[in-house]
Amino acid sequence: MATLPTIRAFASSDEPEHGANESLPLFPPVPCHRDTERPAPSPPEPAADRVGIARLAASSALADSKRGAEYFILPARSILNRCDSERVPFTWTVNPYRGCEFGCKYCYARYTHEYMELDGGEFERKIFVKEDAGPLAARELRSNAVRGKHIAIGTATDPYQPAERDFGATRAILEEMAEIEGLSVSITTKSDQVLRDMDLLKRIHERSQLSVNLSVTTPRPGLARLLEPRAPRPDLRIGTVRALRQAGIAAGILVMPVLPGLTDRTADLEVLARAARDAGACWFAANVLFLMPASRKQFFPFLAEKFPRLAARYRDWYERSGYAPESYRAEIAARFAGLRSKYGLDTRPELPERPSMHAGEQLALAL
Repeated sequence: MATLPTIRAFASSDEPEHGANESLPLFPPVPCHRDTERPAPSPPEPAADRVGIARLAASSALADSKRGAEYFILPARSILNRCDSERVPFTWTVNPYRGCEFGCKYCYARYTHEYMELDGGEFERKIFVKEDAGPLAARELRSNAVRGKHIAIGTATDPYQPAERDFGATRAILEEMAEIEGLSVSITTKSDQVLRDMDLLKRIHERSQLSVNLSVTTPRPGLARLLEPRAPRPDLRIGTVRALRQAGIAAGILVMPVLPGLTDRTADLEVLARAARDAGACWFAANVLFLMPASRKQFFPFLAEKFPRLAARYRDWYERSGYAPESYRAEIAARFAGLRSKYGLDTRPELPERPSMHAGEQLALAL
């Protein structure tokens, strides 16, 4: 039986060429490309035969249209979602938005648009803002079920995507969290916009356990622009960690996902680990790319166009499974363990111990 390929299978002659991107300064400005793209498709059409979230999405009011995206107000009954999967270390998730304008080519959460009977390719073009996020949070955060359990903000969509500047759903939730003692909260984002809410973060930090994760997949600005078209530059994200740490707030860097053959170069990961240490990051962690069918549908054509040398290898690894081979994942884990040891970084912040799932309890969808 042939052995599974490892990192070296991607790192030899098939290593992607970034061309002109390699001559760029480390962190050049990244202009917004959305205004020059084709216009967004028309809003969802109401359909009487739709049910559940699909019906709500179809009847959601169009609030705005700009930057090639459309924004809808989505009626919501809850802002906290219980997550009973043993594969994640938290009990509650909060995603103030459905869809994410950052448009990361690899985003695993594209499948969530399919629950609204929308194609995963609309994930960055149809953004749904959960209505009454603040009042819902005010009610639910005081529930006994939440007390002592960890709440993860931004598990499926970025809470500080551009829509947050206009709609403020994330800030409305944080305002309620700042009024309560004894919470355990984490925020995961690719955006330096989180610093806008420093006043609230400090208040939450004083009364509860708070940690902030900045997702940084590569130090290469040209590559970052290709992979994460509307996300802030890598240097801004790393600078955000520095600002948070200077304010006394626990913060670290998540290299999630590691993209085989694209963002797994030893030299690049070393740059990120050193930058994490210099920014005062408390942790430096990673996960290898996970590709669900809705994500493969978007990511494979992107690879074929931009990195054709990798397209066949990705199909071989990911067409039958959402995961890269175990040998590759183990090698990446070992590499990050070595970088953490070298630069004095931790794995992740400690979270409250989550209760075991009761026998027969159905897994809840955490969106």
